[in-house]
Amino acid sequence: MRVGYHLSAEELDPVSMVRWARRAEEAGFAFLSVSDHYHPWTRAQGQSPFVWGVLGALAAVTERVEVATCVTCPTVRIHPAVIAQAAATAQVQLQGRFVFGVGTGERLNEAILGDRWPPATVRRDMLEEAIALMRLLWSGEMVRDWRGDHYLVEGARLFTVPDEPPPVVVSGFGPHSAALAGRAGDGYWNVAPDPELLGVFQGAGGQGKPAYGKLDTCVAADDATARRIARETWPTSALGGEIGQQLALPEHYEQASENVTEEQVAEAILCSNDAAQHVAALREYADAGYDSVCVQQCGTDQEPLLELYEREVLGQAA
Repeated sequence: MRVGYHLSAEELDPVSMVRWARRAEEAGFAFLSVSDHYHPWTRAQGQSPFVWGVLGALAAVTERVEVATCVTCPTVRIHPAVIAQAAATAQVQLQGRFVFGVGTGERLNEAILGDRWPPATVRRDMLEEAIALMRLLWSGEMVRDWRGDHYLVEGARLFTVPDEPPPVVVSGFGPHSAALAGRAGDGYWNVAPDPELLGVFQGAGGQGKPAYGKLDTCVAADDATARRIARETWPTSALGGEIGQQLALPEHYEQASENVTEEQVAEAILCSNDAAQHVAALREYADAGYDSVCVQQCGTDQEPLLELYEREVLGQAA
């Protein structure tokens, strides 16, 4: 299994993200992932830099690791023809190390320009069309007249294109999105070691394609401190259902999660400095059939996780 390190753009400023990325590559992580948001989930998280600027900086300070967006919504806030140009540039800058993670997005980030927030069925259709359009643009050919169900492109051609287009890894937390990932994606991204959704992905055309997972953690001096930090920074981790896609502002997520307890957050976030627990959590993904997992540390102090994984986890989880 490949273990990656997730750069939380909701908590980390763009300068520190570059520093932690370089440290993660030195520690031995196989890949990096970085979130792509316009807003953080709560105001306490405090950050949300523009991911395409961050990716250019990561390309300048890393040499070995794959770098992925986790994930970009290429459908509403930015037109897919524009994101196609950004992703092509990132793939060139990273010399083939870029992985383009995509998803159907959240109202929190995508409805900022007053656009209608479509239902999930429409958002999936938009994503599938966006993927097809972006792949056509990555060919370097002129797109003279694209008239799809959701997008219009006239006379567009990318001149800075990579030798190979970036692989498109589709995020999906339900069967319809998992099937979309298998049908239209080059890989699948989930946030739980769910074998059933992985099976849907594989059955829809994803057999043999990579499957990514994400493990949220908080490593601190002791478990009580870890739980406190996790509750302060990620109370939203305890919110279930579709609420993660439907609220409009960080303030709304604060209101929705104000009664969330540390214990509830600890059910969703591994709050421990015990290496054995981290290895076990990663192996859950491996046992379910996922071959790559990115790990996120709560809070701005990322060194406790990086040190623990460098010293005790990466060698056992590989």
